[in-house]
Amino acid sequence: MYSVYQRRRLINRVIMGFCIAAAAFGIAWLLLILWSLVVKGGAALSLSVFTERTQMNGGGLGNAILGSLIMTALGTLFGSIIGVAAGTWLAEYGGKSRLASAIRFINDVLLSAPSIIVGLFIYAVVVLQTGHFSGWAGALSLTVIIIPVVIRATEDMLLLVPNTLREAAAALGAHRWWVVTRVCYAGARAGIVTGILLGCARISGETAPLLFTSLNSNQWNFFDLNSEMPNLPMTLYQNMTINSFIPRQVELAWAGALLLTVAILLLNIVARVVSRQRG
Repeated sequence: MYSVYQRRRLINRVIMGFCIAAAAFGIAWLLLILWSLVVKGGAALSLSVFTERTQMNGGGLGNAILGSLIMTALGTLFGSIIGVAAGTWLAEYGGKSRLASAIRFINDVLLSAPSIIVGLFIYAVVVLQTGHFSGWAGALSLTVIIIPVVIRATEDMLLLVPNTLREAAAALGAHRWWVVTRVCYAGARAGIVTGILLGCARISGETAPLLFTSLNSNQWNFFDLNSEMPNLPMTLYQNMTINSFIPRQVELAWAGALLLTVAILLLNIVARVVSRQRG
């Protein structure tokens, strides 16, 4: 009997050792990537990075940063409105109906769909129809990407609200819409906001859909969403491929990569903080 326990302890220690080694291997590469970003990106940071526009001889990333903020904000706004509304219908009204089941299946497919497919779709239905790239097309592609994330978060969080709260509000004579907006949303608010923030973090660094929708620009034209829109992911891609022979462009690419990483990290931290709050 003792030998059986001893063998189990040995197997447990071996498996735990492999797990720790695998985790350490992944964390080591992550730390190496972060270290490279901090060293190379931090050295290239300056005030001109935020105030000057992109140019062939260097310049800055000001227009690209603002363009990315505008398209990400629009995508998050539109996606949140549609996602929360759809998730609410699935949780509170759809139930197990065929339509609700079909929507859930389509939503699951969209969650795992490559972002470049979304970009090609918007390119076919928007860019080809209008005849030009635009900031609206870029924001629309980001909207399509964030919608399934918000739908899933909204539905899951609303389903966690106890039915006794709904029944208590209904017993007092409250209408269904009042129960949903005042009772259910209050209990699921933290989870829904967390889902929106995580979706925003996902779309903020997307490059593939913008390649087919907004493309890029080196001008301060972020107020004109009907034309090509400057954005940070595309600028980094071009600086590290097309303009890789220009040292200053490569430095700006590292600086932009660091800014994107920090922004996504902050969004994830805020999402974690919000998720710990009670509705």
